[in-house]
Amino acid sequence: MSDEPLQVSIRILDKDYRVACEPHEEEGLRDSARLLDGRMREIRQTGRVIGTDRIAVIAALNIAHELIQLQRAGGVPRDDVLVERLGHLQGQLAEALAHAAPPLDASPEKG
Repeated sequence: MSDEPLQVSIRILDKDYRVACEPHEEEGLRDSARLLDGRMREIRQTGRVIGTDRIAVIAALNIAHELIQLQRAGGVPRDDVLVERLGHLQGQLAEALAHAAPPLDASPEKG
């Protein structure tokens, strides 16, 4: 079995992204993409947050908050490797979003 990184296609909010990951991490990456896609769709449906970048930030904050709450409750171990890996995956997704996202609409948010 090869340990070379895979180029995995994921779909988030109707956009395709290619993300490199280790072969043993592919399933987790796909699960993470499905979670993020679902959260972003929920946020978009409220109509209170406009713009893909803002929706992504709010979704990431919500997921991070839930992780911290679980850690404080003892449901998820505070593991440096876990935190490092999550940071790495976040960086990969941010890079993929940055390369695939069209320029931001400069129009003000309507609320």
